[in-house]
Amino acid sequence: MAISQPYSGTFTVSTTELSLISGTSTLQSNATAGIYEVMIDLNALASGDSFTLSFKEMTKPAGTQHVIDAVVFAGAQANPVYVAPSMLLINGWDVTLIKNQGTDRAIDYSIRQVA
Repeated sequence: MAISQPYSGTFTVSTTELSLISGTSTLQSNATAGIYEVMIDLNALASGDSFTLSFKEMTKPAGTQHVIDAVVFAGAQANPVYVAPSMLLINGWDVTLIKNQGTDRAIDYSIRQVA
């Protein structure tokens, strides 16, 4: 098994849903199979901010992508680094981040893969 970090960076997140795979508002459908772990640094969040991190996947190849899990972060975070549980993804997945309210924030992230 090889461990890699195929996606990482810093994005300024606004009210447009942002794919962490592409870094754009064009949502992705990645069919590269693996066990993935997402880590985001939310230290920039302040009172009044709310952001949603969503995990999307298809249940079968060429199916319809749906949200399989979502986490909402509100206000300043006591523990600013969030590590999502590892997920087995295969059929067409994406991880997105969007601001629900507050100020646009620069957020660092890393998506790690075991393949």
